[in-house]
Amino acid sequence: MKIADKIILVTGGANGIGKALCERFHADGAAKIIAADTDFANAEKVAESVNGKAFKLNVADEANCKSVVEDILSEFGRIDLVCSNAGIGGADGGLDVSSDVWQTIYEVNVLSHLYLSRAVFPSMLERGQGYFLITASAAGLLTHPTAAPYAVTKHAAVAFAEWLSIAYDERGIKISCLCPQGVKTNLIASADGEPENFLMAEAISAETCAEAVVKGLESEKFLILPHPEVAQYIVNKAENYDRWLHSLRKIRNTVLMAK
Repeated sequence: MKIADKIILVTGGANGIGKALCERFHADGAAKIIAADTDFANAEKVAESVNGKAFKLNVADEANCKSVVEDILSEFGRIDLVCSNAGIGGADGGLDVSSDVWQTIYEVNVLSHLYLSRAVFPSMLERGQGYFLITASAAGLLTHPTAAPYAVTKHAAVAFAEWLSIAYDERGIKISCLCPQGVKTNLIASADGEPENFLMAEAISAETCAEAVVKGLESEKFLILPHPEVAQYIVNKAENYDRWLHSLRKIRNTVLMAK
């Protein structure tokens, strides 16, 4: 997968990892980059900076996903790569988090990937080629010690990416799943007066994350790990689940004590 001359849709393209992806794809010679986001004002700024186009998109709205994809296909004829990158965090807790919040996080972090794949896969299958990147999280491979909705929905995003790869790879659609730990974006930024997010110590820049994405796409790797150590954490988890759970309890206690 080479970025040059590709038409690329990036959801969550207004800020953070999405913005960095747009900028990196532009530097690598993409033919057209579409930045889609609920934050349309910043999406327009990003699109202007990469000679692209912006769309206002709520990824939790299937009809909106379908209409945006149809508009892109009508104007540009194809979509070579979809970066289904939009996501939300927040909602520390689990049983105490309201059902409405759980539902919102589920719709954005899980169903968005379903809606976008439903919208774009028919045109990719017709051409016999395409690429679909899901931004999940290391929390989807490991967990999050304090935020159950985030951990659960990112696990689901990884599972859906796996299923798509199993079902569509031999039909010409390549799938990758991006699973970073901390990335220096608004998602892990702490409010004034609040303790620093525990992920910040090992956090990488959004640009470093985008670099890992490009390398992963070029080698068509399913699992893209901007933090290579996550691979060993997965092994540790599988080798001794009880020990791993014990270590996460300790991390959780440390994080909660700092608040």
